[in-house]
Amino acid sequence: MTPYFGIADAAGAQQPNAVRRGLLQGAALALLMLPAGMHIDSGPPGHAVVTDFDRPPMVRGRHADFGTESPSPDVRHVADWIADSRDNGRADFFVIDKKQARMYLFDPAGRLTASTPVLLGSAVGDDSVPGIGLRPVAAVRPAERTTPAGRFVGEPGHNTAGEDVVWVDYAAAVSMHRVRTAIPRERRLHRLATPTSTDNRITYGCINVPTAFYENHVRTTFTRQRAIVYVLPEVRSVQAVFGAYDVAAIHRRTAAR
Repeated sequence: MTPYFGIADAAGAQQPNAVRRGLLQGAALALLMLPAGMHIDSGPPGHAVVTDFDRPPMVRGRHADFGTESPSPDVRHVADWIADSRDNGRADFFVIDKKQARMYLFDPAGRLTASTPVLLGSAVGDDSVPGIGLRPVAAVRPAERTTPAGRFVGEPGHNTAGEDVVWVDYAAAVSMHRVRTAIPRERRLHRLATPTSTDNRITYGCINVPTAFYENHVRTTFTRQRAIVYVLPEVRSVQAVFGAYDVAAIHRRTAAR
């Protein structure tokens, strides 16, 4: 059965074997991106934790570079952990803060290159309902319109209209794409422009990005290579979802020695 992908704001299926292919390629990519001296250890369900058992102690305490941005504590915690553990391997990575409805793009070394407000699933929650990617839009209840939290290997693809999107969670039909304005009463462009994040929850689960940002940053990033997408939780903790340790605490302990 070909997935319907109604939840993806009309972003339809790519090809029937994309789920199998995405899983295999994602696993292979994760192994290929590991820097020398690192290995994969067990961690939270569905997540591979990259450990640094061979890294010299003086290298510990690497932080993400946010430039002039002032992110939330959770974003800084996760971005620092990614930069320090190199969980992203050699790939660019996105960090999406659901609570603040904002997305950050970093280069492989953890330097911020761009950020933008985004629109997200209207329902609060960190998990997609099993099998939701096979349902038509009309069958998705309001409480099920969540943007799932987790670590995803983004993969470029196309919807049934031929529009390019980035699949974040293909099985759940969650993609990253240009903001949709087909329903004027939703005022999606207005929601992106307001200074508050309280009105940015409007989608069926997909991540809506301003068109210019998509063209200049998302599309160009995935033209070069795959990238890792970290969607922060809003119910569970970042430690529970990612196994993310506190780099700032490690740095303080090291400095006190």
